[in-house]
Amino acid sequence: MQIHMWWLDLDLRSKEWLRENLRAGEVPLSVMEAIAQAGGPRPGTPQAVLTEADWDFIEIQSEFVD
Repeated sequence: MQIHMWWLDLDLRSKEWLRENLRAGEVPLSVMEAIAQAGGPRPGTPQAVLTEADWDFIEIQSEFVD
């Protein structure tokens, strides 16, 4: 599922972590679980890794006023 489909449902703490740690090599399990709960990729699946397009969205498209 594309990030814009689940980003609005992601909790603020996880959004902040992603924004502060852009393109991090590893995303904490708690953040990955929050992403899964919002409808994004699930930890432990091949799709669990955030794509370059996802990181671009977080950097450019996501609004800091959530």
